[in-house]
Amino acid sequence: MALTTGTRLRSQNSTVEVVVIRGTDDSSPVLCAGTAMSEDAAGTDGAAADGPAILVGKRYVDEAAGVELLCVKAGAGPLEYAGRELTLKSAKPLPSSD
Repeated sequence: MALTTGTRLRSQNSTVEVVVIRGTDDSSPVLCAGTAMSEDAAGTDGAAADGPAILVGKRYVDEAAGVELLCVKAGAGPLEYAGRELTLKSAKPLPSSD
């Protein structure tokens, strides 16, 4: 499944939901807490997974693949793509005003 901009993905074993901000044509799945995420909400039980917290409103990126995801519903992670854990995107520093 290629990741297209605007796609909403839901975790099968956590309460995490993300929206694709930057996608790719690669067919690797996005994993959350070790299980592939899908567009289909059916079968998601939201069972508590044990892992690092995925925070609502934060962007998670994989620089190597160019994938960027926005978390719209928090839960336990981690988020992974193509065997690599996604990292929290840092804010760009503002220019100095002097």
